[in-house]
Amino acid sequence: MTEFLGTLSRNHKTEANALREGLAGAIADINAILREQNATIAKGQADQTSVISKGQSEQTAAVVQTLEGFAAKVRQFEGKTEATLEKMREGVEKKLTDLQSGNEQKLEEMRATVDEKLHSTLEKRLGESFSRVSEGLARVQDGLGEMKALATGVGDLKKVLSNVKTRGNWGEVQLGNLLEQIMAPAQYSTNVPVTNGRERVEFAIKLPGRDDSQKQIWLPIDAKFPQETYARLVAAEEAGDLEARDRASKELEDVVKKCAGDICKKYISPPLTTDFAILYLPTEGLYAEVVKRTGIVEHLHRECRVVVAGPTTIAALLNSLQMGFRTLEIQKNSSKINEVLTSVKTEFGKYALVLDKIKKNLDTAQNTVDEAQRRTRAITRNLDKVEVVESGATSKNLVLSAAEPTVEVPELELSAAE
Repeated sequence: MTEFLGTLSRNHKTEANALREGLAGAIADINAILREQNATIAKGQADQTSVISKGQSEQTAAVVQTLEGFAAKVRQFEGKTEATLEKMREGVEKKLTDLQSGNEQKLEEMRATVDEKLHSTLEKRLGESFSRVSEGLARVQDGLGEMKALATGVGDLKKVLSNVKTRGNWGEVQLGNLLEQIMAPAQYSTNVPVTNGRERVEFAIKLPGRDDSQKQIWLPIDAKFPQETYARLVAAEEAGDLEARDRASKELEDVVKKCAGDICKKYISPPLTTDFAILYLPTEGLYAEVVKRTGIVEHLHRECRVVVAGPTTIAALLNSLQMGFRTLEIQKNSSKINEVLTSVKTEFGKYALVLDKIKKNLDTAQNTVDEAQRRTRAITRNLDKVEVVESGATSKNLVLSAAEPTVEVPELELSAAE
């Protein structure tokens, strides 16, 4: 644009110089004519003065008319030049406006592209991090899943300690139902061979072995106890027959000792089993009738290595064993739980690093957009400074000189700031 304006200014100067040279030639011709007339006047005597004066007047009028024609052409040329410059200024302003709007549109497209890429990258990274965290939490959940079962066992123990019966006040709670309700299927078994396959105990609880060479130890529980003797004792007490009650009481002691002896001979076989067994009495009344006789309980424990248990007592014992199993399992898996928690901690650390990187990328993108906006404003300010400097006067006085006539032409100046 500057080169074009410079070319236009040079053309303008060239045409002005041509006009100036033509005017100078005309003036030179006029001077030559005047000199010839003066010579003619000098030679023609005084009688030709009037003729010469008349000719000079006519020639002077012609010269003036010629000069006025040149001035009109100069004014016409100045008008055309001003119109041309005005059109050029309007064209430049329109192009600058189009350039500014195009830059703004491109910047908006760049911002949208950057936002889209950052959004997709952020979603991808966050999705991957949350997936890893979810997997770690799932492993933690699996490792701590036994805690829920432990809470269930504590609840069962609370029921037993609060004297909640499974089958009514004097309900005959069977051992199998209690084991099924309290213990896990893998923690007990039925009809377990305990003496090299010759004898099988009805129920046995699976205890962990003493060392790695022994996987498990069985705790025998025998519930095969006849209730007829107890029924005769109760009937005698209800009838108030002291002799029958004493006979029934002695018979009950003998039956309990015989059952305990059978349990000791058949089912206690270390190291396959523990060195004691449990004699389960099916009702609370029968259990209370036996344990109130201190001598028989001590005899069973000392001579037969048998512990007597009723429904409430066996439930409390089973819950204690269950909590022991859970505690042991948690201790075994504590290292795995620690590894999972360490992995989760590491993943969270990586997640924090990813967030820091995302924040840095967002800051970089924001700085880039700000820099683009700053440059756009700078370009806009620079384009607003583009001015067309025009001459204050629309026409110049023509100076006529016999030596060197001149015609001043306005110059076009373009100023632009970087």
